Amino acid sequence: MINTEKTVLSPRIERKIEQLHQDKIRINKEKIDHFGYLDIDDHGFLYFPDFTFEPITHEDGRVYGMKMLGDNYRKILNEMPVYSNPSSALATCWPGNLSNWMEIGFREENEPKHLFPIYEKYNILQHGCGGMNHLCPDLTIGLQLGWKGLLEKVRYYKELNIHGDASFYEGEEQLLLGVLEWIKRHVDYTRGLAENAAEEELRIHYTQVADCNEWLLENPPRTLREACQFTAHFQCIDRMYYAGGALGQMDELFRPYYEKDKESLGLTDEEAVWYFASLFFNDTHYSQIGGLTPAGDQDLASRVSFLILDAVHYLKIPSNVAIRVHDSMNEVLLRRSLEYNMEDGTGVCYSCNMGCEEGFVKNGFPEELARMRIKSGCNWTAIPGVEYPLQDVTRINMPMALYQAMEEMKGMEQQGTDTLWELFAKHLTIMVDCIKEGYDWHYEHVSEDTPEIILNLFMHGPVERGLNCARGGVDIIDLNIDGIGLATVADSFGAIEQRIEKEKVLTFPELYAALDADFEGYERIRLMLKNIDRLGAPHSPSMKWAEKVRDLFVSLCMDEPTPRHRLKVIAGMFSHGDIVRYGETLPATPNGRKYGDPISHSNEPDPGFANGLHTFSPSLKANTVAKLQPGFGNSSPLHLDVDNSMITKEGGVEALETLIHTHNHMGGTLINLNCLTKDRLLKAHADPDSDPDLVVRVTGYSAFFSSLSPKYRQQIVDRFLN
Repeated sequence: MINTEKTVLSPRIERKIEQLHQDKIRINKEKIDHFGYLDIDDHGFLYFPDFTFEPITHEDGRVYGMKMLGDNYRKILNEMPVYSNPSSALATCWPGNLSNWMEIGFREENEPKHLFPIYEKYNILQHGCGGMNHLCPDLTIGLQLGWKGLLEKVRYYKELNIHGDASFYEGEEQLLLGVLEWIKRHVDYTRGLAENAAEEELRIHYTQVADCNEWLLENPPRTLREACQFTAHFQCIDRMYYAGGALGQMDELFRPYYEKDKESLGLTDEEAVWYFASLFFNDTHYSQIGGLTPAGDQDLASRVSFLILDAVHYLKIPSNVAIRVHDSMNEVLLRRSLEYNMEDGTGVCYSCNMGCEEGFVKNGFPEELARMRIKSGCNWTAIPGVEYPLQDVTRINMPMALYQAMEEMKGMEQQGTDTLWELFAKHLTIMVDCIKEGYDWHYEHVSEDTPEIILNLFMHGPVERGLNCARGGVDIIDLNIDGIGLATVADSFGAIEQRIEKEKVLTFPELYAALDADFEGYERIRLMLKNIDRLGAPHSPSMKWAEKVRDLFVSLCMDEPTPRHRLKVIAGMFSHGDIVRYGETLPATPNGRKYGDPISHSNEPDPGFANGLHTFSPSLKANTVAKLQPGFGNSSPLHLDVDNSMITKEGGVEALETLIHTHNHMGGTLINLNCLTKDRLLKAHADPDSDPDLVVRVTGYSAFFSSLSPKYRQQIVDRFLN
């Protein structure tokens, strides 16, 4: 029987975690003061104003290739500052002022220049070619071997594969030598802090940190604290290279250490919560708790799942933990998470097993593999150690295909939604085919220039084969393409059909004139277009168009693999926070959206779709998102921004539980939840410094609200208010 009780902290541990919270607030303020607003998930870096780094480069001044990456990693790990927070159970950090610490990327001759004109015409800003780190490591590889064991493994296969690419192994070897030297620097540093500590408690603390790191110089972790320290090392070197952020099934990774320490060392639950809080303080890597075994016969939730949830709650800083929702899940875990979300404003997100797992099976994979797919990123899932999915590195801005179709139809004799649809399909096909061509280019060249030097070590195959995981190092390659702005397109088709073709209160020349003028002087027409029953409303004319667009997009992605290397492609719909970025250069659209306004999120209705409807808009939104899933296992999230003044009333938790389970049964894939009040959100938006503690879930990631730019904050406000 699982112990589901909330962990009660002693005053000593409570002080430590509270101090970590206050230190993170201070660190965040320092980041904003130096870097400005950061519209990304809250990476755990520190800013060291006096530190700079000069990389080793090729003659062109750039860094590329496995050997040079390894050489530079060893160099920077020996030069960058070391760190140990007196309230953290763990040591280590990475310097955020090195976010561009190497001029890395495709060398010029390896860039897909033949695709650049298409990128420019269709404003394809995220084409996937050169995408990095969007796969999930299997950290058990490192936890079982340790850093020195990983080095010995690399050297073993270097000798075994003597006829392979020596630079592959040389680069990994230099990286691992650098990691061990970096850990030794932390040992020396914390030993010095212990010797100079003014208080006995601090002397003991730093001695324990030093002992923990010293053991990891030669050995794999034995205890929960050592396993968390190893993971903190991994987090830092992973974030330093293309902002890696996947961790895996966190409760299962640490459960064996917890259970062993509990029995043999008398580990207390509050100590375990402190270790996990220290790990979250170090970085916001994405992880999952709960889920099903591959056979589907057992829930994975354990006492460790609850301790991780407690750590997120007590620390109250951005974290990226997901709970896997399924019918036989531990309902206490779900309820506790919702209670924490309502108390803290946000917390974990909810990864739905039916849409994720049953959808993945439709790609020809067995159910057992589908259940092994872990929530590993902002929206995406992957099988740890064996899958190369590259989710969340592409964006097909579908409203841009609509804009190009509208421009082309202006000069045609035949005007109407049938003609517009044919033109839209033509331009969307060009965009999808361009991404597929880029993926072939990526497959051919990324391993030469920017190999996955960190994650290769934590995948099954790359070290054994001497191959980067992007080029045959792992067994499963299934690349993702994300379509975005579905509601913008569907509402545009719906408005044209209703106002021009059915009601005949508007003509195409009048529509073109209004769009070309960005609706200046045409406010009546703009409101006429905007005020149809939009996507998400009952009986909306936009729903059939949304389904038609979704089906077309999925077909374009999945009916054919990439042209040269026949790589499998899976369709998704995820916009991240990029609705602002893609809207900035998009002219006015027939749904009444003006030039520069954001496009719609993923496959969600636009904010305000339910205005004037006497019904519960979260349910309408959830139903729409579930119905419009691409359907093949990749996430298209539902953002729920709920007013705490409503949901904290009697029955609020039960309503959210029902909504989550219902969305799962309808085929939903991911739910991101904020529980705030209007007054707090608007006050923090007007004066971010007035509420530095406010944490929000932006999309699949959480962040301090004060660290986001006004435009990013505005999209959260718009979602909430509408």
